[in-house]
Amino acid sequence: MDELEASVRRRLYRLRDLGDEMAGVRARETAPDESMTVEVDGNGAIVDLQLSESISRMTPEQFESTLVTTSYAAARQAFAERADLVNSFNDEVASW
Repeated sequence: MDELEASVRRRLYRLRDLGDEMAGVRARETAPDESMTVEVDGNGAIVDLQLSESISRMTPEQFESTLVTTSYAAARQAFAERADLVNSFNDEVASW
């Protein structure tokens, strides 16, 4: 019984660790023209946006396109990192 309790406790702590790791996921991407840098969290939500002076020469359409493209690239990185965390967790738990 003690072994079962220890196993459940270990899995619970590891699940909490996974939650903390996933909450800490961040990804940054800079536009090819360096007009902006976007940072997103593990859900793909923008948490930081840095703009350079060069955006003043962009049309609204160019700005929008660059923002969407750069945000998408950052979100892809964040989602890949989250997937790696989940896959590692699953591999670890399956070996118990």
